[in-house]
Amino acid sequence: MSMRNWLFFVFFSQPVALGAWLPRIPEVQEKLALSPAELAIALIGAPIGTLSSLLVAGRIGDWLGAQKTMLIFYPLFFLAMTLPFLANSQLTLMLSLAVMGSTLSILELGMNVSADLYEKQRKKLVMSRAHGLWSLGLMTGTIVGSASAAVRFDPFLMEVAIFAVLILPSLYAVKQVNLDQPAPAATANTGKTRFTMPHILLLGICLFTFGTTLTEGAVADWAAIFMRDIHGASHGFAGLSLTFFTMSVALTRLTGDKLREHFSTTDLARTLAIIGVMGLGVIYIAPNAIIAMLGFAMLGSGVALGFPLAVTAAANAPGKSSASNVAVLSFLALTGFLVGPISIGFVAEVTNIKIGLMVITPMLAVSAVLASTLKPSSSHTETSESQTT
Repeated sequence: MSMRNWLFFVFFSQPVALGAWLPRIPEVQEKLALSPAELAIALIGAPIGTLSSLLVAGRIGDWLGAQKTMLIFYPLFFLAMTLPFLANSQLTLMLSLAVMGSTLSILELGMNVSADLYEKQRKKLVMSRAHGLWSLGLMTGTIVGSASAAVRFDPFLMEVAIFAVLILPSLYAVKQVNLDQPAPAATANTGKTRFTMPHILLLGICLFTFGTTLTEGAVADWAAIFMRDIHGASHGFAGLSLTFFTMSVALTRLTGDKLREHFSTTDLARTLAIIGVMGLGVIYIAPNAIIAMLGFAMLGSGVALGFPLAVTAAANAPGKSSASNVAVLSFLALTGFLVGPISIGFVAEVTNIKIGLMVITPMLAVSAVLASTLKPSSSHTETSESQTT
């Protein structure tokens, strides 16, 4: 296999363990007897771990290099994915998810740096397809999680099995992605670390992305619970809502480059955001679980290209540099994952999960309005992306 295909395998295999966790969240909630608000508080452990580790992830990546970072953090991440199923309280669940989020962000940094290096050194675009394969891996994980829930297979042993099956092929694939990484000294540093306000255009791009990533985080944590509470779905069947969502995200991302050839970036982003809002409407009025799954598929298409399109726009926006712009975008995008699950949990606590899930609607509507900030690139060649999947 070529180095590009090994890189694609790395992106595919990494999120399988994460995807398998998502359909089994309702079981963890029942085991720990957590209310929606209590679960929401516990779930913020993952984004807190992710955001806090971003403060040191760059230094770790520079020190170890992309390949060594992946070799070390691949097994650590897979092991961390077993911890939530060992939790015996809200606090231990939050702490275990924080460990998972920390290892995830550092591992994904190494993956994205590798993809960026490949694009620069081989002069071939791979980032969009790599992210599409990441979504396919996440979808595969949700299928594994849903199937194992349906047959009542122990979730801890499920994650152990995923580790056993994927760790050696994944590490071998990482070894094949051997790219020369330039020394970090290339970044000019005058000793001044003064904060400067991001350009207004970059802020608009970040707010556009905030709505789409908030939606992704909210659906990941609450879709299965929504299906259980509103439509009485079994644990195995409830997890299929995530499968439909992630499958739709993956297919849209894999066709994203073709779509950009036929539509302007602004029109494409706005149309997809509107489709996402329509998907939320379908979820809300759905008379049964099957129609609700169709709504989740529409919602997946609606948010799929939000981050990839925003990365290109941010890299071309005024600012210190493309890298610093994308770093700002990445931080606010991950913040969306933090805000979404929390807000839904507290609204669901005083109403129900059906109304709680609808808090996504205004933010996704804002994304549709702010699609105008995503100016088309001057050429069809995308600026290389970095810092997230």
